Amino acid sequence: MAAVKLPTQRLYGTSFTCQISERNKDPPVGDEVWGTLVKEFSDVPDASAITRITVRLVIAAVLGGVLGFERESKGRSAGLRTHMLVAVGAALFVLGPLQSGMQIGDLSRVLQGVVQGIGFLGAGAIIIRSAQREVEGLTTAASIWATAAIGVMAGLGMEVTAVLSTAIVLVILAAVPHILPTPSETDSKSIGDD
Repeated sequence: MAAVKLPTQRLYGTSFTCQISERNKDPPVGDEVWGTLVKEFSDVPDASAITRITVRLVIAAVLGGVLGFERESKGRSAGLRTHMLVAVGAALFVLGPLQSGMQIGDLSRVLQGVVQGIGFLGAGAIIIRSAQREVEGLTTAASIWATAAIGVMAGLGMEVTAVLSTAIVLVILAAVPHILPTPSETDSKSIGDD
């Protein structure tokens, strides 16, 4: 290890020579930590990419929130927060691979995993009462599934498709029950109504 000799210094009348080893020439630990943090958080190259990611995630959250608000206003088990989280999560599952350079063709495996995972989440919203032969929560489970698809569209940057899909799903959830006869008119609750 080579040493670097500094010029002689005078301190209180005595002279001394200081040597610094090559090891001490490394940047301070704080600089090294800062450099590592900068590298770790540099996965987004510029402001336009950050804006694009933010817009996609916010759109997913808002559209999921619209559907979740409708479910929550009817007192269903999965409401505003659940639908928002499903939409944002689905968008993230698409954004991550796209940012890492994954090809669109390879993204199909990610989408299969999202659909399968949402299937398990939706299954948790379904309650079967065998004695009354009633199924509750099927519509909520379907809305969770549709919300994931809307989140995927937002994550892919297909915002118009996501907005149109949300409008159609909202009409199905809000208007169709008013068109169909009520359970009291049919004397029994049909399977899947909730």
